[in-house]
Amino acid sequence: MAQQFFEDFVVGDVLRLPERQVQRSDIIAFAAEFDPQPFHLDERAAPTELTAGLSASGWHTCAMFMRMVCDAYLLDSRCMGSPGIETLKWRRPVRPGDRLTGTSTVLEARASKSRPTIGIVRFRHEVSNQSGDIVMWMENPVMFERRPAR
Repeated sequence: MAQQFFEDFVVGDVLRLPERQVQRSDIIAFAAEFDPQPFHLDERAAPTELTAGLSASGWHTCAMFMRMVCDAYLLDSRCMGSPGIETLKWRRPVRPGDRLTGTSTVLEARASKSRPTIGIVRFRHEVSNQSGDIVMWMENPVMFERRPAR
């Protein structure tokens, strides 16, 4: 498959992300190492106003999302990284057994003024569960190599 360059990302394009099944064991393993709050480790943890039962860390949700993006298009592109995240919202808990899907929508694409070999694509990403509920959304710029002149 040909690698995607900056010029291949067009404003309005919606890129579909592959499904990701959420496993109980993965939620607990991630939380044990990176976010050991009780509601990420044990479904019997005392419920809080916002949680009841085992839920994935928001950072685990981000990590699963990143894998989905890599599998959908990033690994087949001339990606040069991202300067950061503009907005990140966790809207609903992610639970064991959830099936996550999502989209990346191209909001803006512009050539870098200071580095002419780079283009910057700003995306809005949405991740949903099997019920269609958005569990996370994020907006961020990603840098891509520009296609060489022929």
